[in-house]
Amino acid sequence: MIKYRLSDDPIDEDETEEFKDPEVRKNTRCTIFLGYTSNMASCGMREYIKYLCKFKMVQAIVTTCGGIEEDIMKTMKPMFIGDFNLDGKDLREKGLNRIGNLIIPNESYEMLESWFLPLVK
Repeated sequence: MIKYRLSDDPIDEDETEEFKDPEVRKNTRCTIFLGYTSNMASCGMREYIKYLCKFKMVQAIVTTCGGIEEDIMKTMKPMFIGDFNLDGKDLREKGLNRIGNLIIPNESYEMLESWFLPLVK
């Protein structure tokens, strides 16, 4: 899909005049949509999604906002890339939380609560 051009295909007999033009065919490409659920960004797929976007391998993203509170939290304080195998109990005792392989400080949750609760009251 990334390398495909309409010019890769032979011209059909019933092709419209516009798409018979070799220059138009050369510049007609696939539009690649990336669809994923919000939990994919928090479960370790974030770097893959970032890579696809950074290198312009997708043109559109469709996602859910099921974890919007996590997205907001991640902007409030620094978060860290950790490991899926870190012990949640040990992290919690240190004031940290693991979401997939992301490590988020307790302060992020507290800031989210103070920011969000007045909006829902």
